[in-house]
Amino acid sequence: MRLALALLLLLATATPAAAATPFVQYTRFATDTFDNGTLDGTAFVGDQLGLNPGVLSGSWISAPVQSRAPFTRLVASWNAATPAAGRITVDAQVTAGSGETSDWYTLGVWAASDANVQRTSVTGQSDALGRVATDTLYARADAFVSYRLRVRLERAAGEDPSPTVRSVGAEVSDLTYAAGQATSVPLSSQPVELPVPPLSQEIHAHQYPQWGGGGEAWCSPTSTEMVVEFWGRGPSSDDLVWVDPGIADPSVDYAARSAYDAAYRGTGNWPFNAAYAATFGLDTFVTQLRSLAEAEQFVRAGIPLVASIASQPGELDGFLFSGGTNGHLVVIAGFDAAGNPIVNDPAAWSDASVRHVYDRAQFERVWLRGSGGTVYVIHPPEVALPPVPPDAAPNW
Repeated sequence: MRLALALLLLLATATPAAAATPFVQYTRFATDTFDNGTLDGTAFVGDQLGLNPGVLSGSWISAPVQSRAPFTRLVASWNAATPAAGRITVDAQVTAGSGETSDWYTLGVWAASDANVQRTSVTGQSDALGRVATDTLYARADAFVSYRLRVRLERAAGEDPSPTVRSVGAEVSDLTYAAGQATSVPLSSQPVELPVPPLSQEIHAHQYPQWGGGGEAWCSPTSTEMVVEFWGRGPSSDDLVWVDPGIADPSVDYAARSAYDAAYRGTGNWPFNAAYAATFGLDTFVTQLRSLAEAEQFVRAGIPLVASIASQPGELDGFLFSGGTNGHLVVIAGFDAAGNPIVNDPAAWSDASVRHVYDRAQFERVWLRGSGGTVYVIHPPEVALPPVPPDAAPNW
């Protein structure tokens, strides 16, 4: 379970007019844009960023990214490989509207495997300009107007294979949910539903306490694994040999271990989940969508989404827990003829009861208010994303 999401957002303080034009912008650096940055001990290995021969550590720093509007939140995400004892560290530096530039904030120390590297966020990062809450950088006073990303690559020995980075990016935003905000209009009355395999988090309750203990704690990796397996990817039988015999859906245990954040002491780190999915050759990133109408574009393009919600008691009809949730991940897999989202909700007692149809207004509210419309976008490179809305900053 993603904890205290609602407390990390400014809720219901803006006017409806401000909420009608929310600002979100996503920028991705990959093969064709890495060369806009600064290389130090790194070079291109094919179409990926890696270390120079024999070098133990190096970095890449992006050129400054000017946002189209001031922003108060930044979330980075990346697609990388870390063979042997390799690791990457992703940092961000921001400039506020006052002109003051911050030191570097660390947004994650990441490796695909925990065999040699402790995958972790970094606690205690707070100064006059900003603060980091696990995977998210927030403005403390003046809003930010630009940022740079830095990726640091490390390996244990010069003869080890280099860690490599396929892409890195960040979404920045200034979103405030307004009470009474109008529900978005469905794009079509034609129903659509993607065959996302259902996986329950609850059948894993009390499993592997060293990686969060299953149940509600595993909503994020369970949802991520559903989308990974929708694309025909996932861990091999050899990958799963450490899972205790008799455990149903052992790939969920594998995903939970692979997304575990040692400092957060849980599996709800957004970019860690996206990075896990990317280890199977998928393109992944974290961003925010402005409405279910935008989410519907992805589903109608054949791409299910992992969405982060937070609900008050009794606020989402059909949700397993009547007391609500202060942070939960689900998969948006379709829309019915009335525009209601068809959701694979891992908060279910069995795989067979994962599928839900939630009320559109209720779901959009608990998603936009709960996390600002945060989603993990996970898709193969050959499956194109829907066109970006032409009348707003690109958020994918």
